[in-house]
Amino acid sequence: MKEFVEYLVKNLVDKPDEVDVRCFEEDEKIRVEVRVDPNDVGKVVGKKGQTINALRTISMMICARLGRRIRVEVIQ
Repeated sequence: MKEFVEYLVKNLVDKPDEVDVRCFEEDEKIRVEVRVDPNDVGKVVGKKGQTINALRTISMMICARLGRRIRVEVIQ
């Protein structure tokens, strides 16, 4: 899951080298923290949060097939 989220976020931002994705697994839950350059936060979040919501939806659909739950957060 980490590689998938990292791939998507790196294609959204201007500075892909600054993208840091960390995954924490707890029982049947996965928490994904995404850190990007401060200038790229707006691109990851999107207008009214549409981009991050789309990323969360895609991630939830993939994890649902695996029988797990996921939470994607953008950390500043």
